Amino acid sequence: MSSLSEICSGLPLDPLPQNRGRNPSVPHAPVRTPNLTAEEERLALKNALRYFPSSHHATLAPEFAHELREYGHIYMYRFCPTMSMKAYPIEKYPCRTREAAAIMLMIMNNLDPAVAQFPQELVTYGGNGQVFSNWAQFRLVMHYLSEMTEEQTLVMYSGHPMGLFPSLPSSPRAIITNGMVIPNYSSRDQYEKMFALGVSMYGQMTAGSYCYIGPQGIVHGTMLTVLNAGRRYLGSDDLQGRVFVTSGLGGMSGAQAKAAVIAGCVGVIAEVDEAPLRKRHEQGWLMEVTSSLEHCIQRIKDCKKSKSPLSLGYHGNIVDLWERLLLEYERTGQLLVDLGSDQTSLHNPFNGGYYPVQLGFKQANQLMSTDPGRFKALVQESLCRQIKAINSLSDAGMFFWDYGNAFLLEAQRAGADVEKTGGGATEFRYPSYVQHIMGDIFSLGFGPFRWVCTSGDPQDLAVTDNIAASVLEEIGANVNDRIRQQYNDNIRWIREAGKHKMVVGSQARILYSDQKGRIQIALAINRAIADGRVTAPVVLSRDHHDVSGTDSPFRETSNVYDGSAFCADMAVQNFVGDAFRGATWVALHNGGGVGWGEVMNGGFGLLLDGSEEAAQRARMMLGWDVSNGVARRCWSGNSNAYETIERTMKENSLLQVTLPHSVNNEEVLDKALKRPHSF
Repeated sequence: MSSLSEICSGLPLDPLPQNRGRNPSVPHAPVRTPNLTAEEERLALKNALRYFPSSHHATLAPEFAHELREYGHIYMYRFCPTMSMKAYPIEKYPCRTREAAAIMLMIMNNLDPAVAQFPQELVTYGGNGQVFSNWAQFRLVMHYLSEMTEEQTLVMYSGHPMGLFPSLPSSPRAIITNGMVIPNYSSRDQYEKMFALGVSMYGQMTAGSYCYIGPQGIVHGTMLTVLNAGRRYLGSDDLQGRVFVTSGLGGMSGAQAKAAVIAGCVGVIAEVDEAPLRKRHEQGWLMEVTSSLEHCIQRIKDCKKSKSPLSLGYHGNIVDLWERLLLEYERTGQLLVDLGSDQTSLHNPFNGGYYPVQLGFKQANQLMSTDPGRFKALVQESLCRQIKAINSLSDAGMFFWDYGNAFLLEAQRAGADVEKTGGGATEFRYPSYVQHIMGDIFSLGFGPFRWVCTSGDPQDLAVTDNIAASVLEEIGANVNDRIRQQYNDNIRWIREAGKHKMVVGSQARILYSDQKGRIQIALAINRAIADGRVTAPVVLSRDHHDVSGTDSPFRETSNVYDGSAFCADMAVQNFVGDAFRGATWVALHNGGGVGWGEVMNGGFGLLLDGSEEAAQRARMMLGWDVSNGVARRCWSGNSNAYETIERTMKENSLLQVTLPHSVNNEEVLDKALKRPHSF
């Protein structure tokens, strides 16, 4: 059994560790199909061997070549540690700085088998969200972090540790970029080759930035989405007896079952892979499991009648479930579903993110690697069937939304009927949940604020929960009605968070808050660390899925209508601005949520250690991290963002934002655009 000291000692070379291959007791990533030429295979092998002295090349080259041809990537299974991967208390890490130890803790949490989707392939969630590209990178990063001083910064290029470089104590301790590819070469096929070559990596949102906290990270946002969908589409936030149908129980999508029950409705979630379904059931996130469509129908009817909350996992394909619900409506006239969505990983549709209804799970995994062209055709055919059933149920009165997973985008590419007559480039027949539900929340400055108690002590988490609730209650008493609803939703959430047993991996929490709330919570937690009420430092982070972290035209910025939805200045500025305002580490990714080449996002980690310096960093960085996005949304014409940034400028005289002047008379435009012009 290896130890933290051994893991931090660098690459084990004398002797080489035993090659145990894949561990059959954990789930594994689907086989990748990069379609490398003979010369590209040779280059991939050379690239992998450059981590090791030439004296080991004769031993390692054959097994790396085997991995490349067998799995489509060189993971270096030989170097996968044998010790338990999890978030150990911060004082256990052999480091020279607490900041480095905090990063190590977050990395190991991302690779904890209870958290990670495919731990041996270094995939945290989303089917292909990598922490690193291979295990040599992991070991080198842990070694660099153990050696790092406060005058060095670790530089990360798509999973590869470029090394430690001199910097200032005020500088970030790590700068991370993932998938930074020239735009014209940022296609899916090119990604598969680059990943196989070991030169680029898809970090999803919080996998490659070391900030994932398990499915809890999206439970709260999912609960808010379902709750606000009820308010918008059903005219009520009382969802008792209402039915929400969706799919996916893997990484982020695994939150849907828990969120549905917290929101008070009946959640039916389809999942083709039995492993994550059983995992969510064992964790208590999923109340019941069935492989019978008839049982699904009966349980829906029972719970609609009794108005009992339920999370029911259907072990089967979502297309079958949608078609069975439609059949029930056609037979009986009874519409059993009120709200619908989809959270399969459609950003990765042809490599395990979506399974076609025509094939069983094992058959699909086999065809995926043996005949990718046929597999792609079946996926697109399946998407068309899924949309056909959804359209019919929607016509009958169900409300459906796109969950920002590229579902409608891929359905459109497959030829399904999802066009919106007269719609813009980011609009489909059904709205994105950002366009109709979460966009206004982002424009008010609210987003997924997170913290991790590095002691690993549940009592520290309970103390911080209470601190956050008290802060929100104090601020929420003096805000306008629109903002008060957001505060009340989050106060209710944080007051009840402990009883829902959402911790998987690190002792972490999430809530949605605006700029003032985030800063005040951070300062209050920092004071609690200083006076000993919280026993160890706390790491702050957020999902990149936030007000200013992400430029994503089919998700986070899908409600930006001034033509800039496809521009990525905001995410890049977020990354840069967080870096020089005090973040402990920062990350900038190509890809995340909706796929590589479709989005840019920036993230951060910030360590609170009880010092005044940490408090100052929190004030500066968290203020920018929110106001950057609110200002951009204001400039695009969003009235909520306009009011929010105006109010923030009044509270901080150093903030001066360019405000837009609206065109109140459209006739001015009509007249100006008439031809011919004469001056």
